[in-house]
Amino acid sequence: MDCMKPKWQKKIARERIEILFEEAEKNFPKNKRRADRYVELARKIAMRYRVGIPESYRRKFCEECKSYIKPGVNCKVEVDNDEKTVKWKCDECGHVKRYPYRG
Repeated sequence: MDCMKPKWQKKIARERIEILFEEAEKNFPKNKRRADRYVELARKIAMRYRVGIPESYRRKFCEECKSYIKPGVNCKVEVDNDEKTVKWKCDECGHVKRYPYRG
């Protein structure tokens, strides 16, 4: 049996994911654990309603430990010109994510 969710539910799920990431951004300086919790909730909504998290938000949390990431605060950003990649290293778990760029 196909368990597709109606389009109106998916639309609401996307809106909620966006709101949760905005709240994580606002609360990060005051309460990092709350920001991490908002990311966790957004991921659960995305999985439950089979909605992808937009690319702009996917780069805002660590794939390994699922914590909210703020470049320069709790993650190190490095440019590798030889490989033409930007490396983000999470300070929480040490996970390194590489993003390609054209240079």
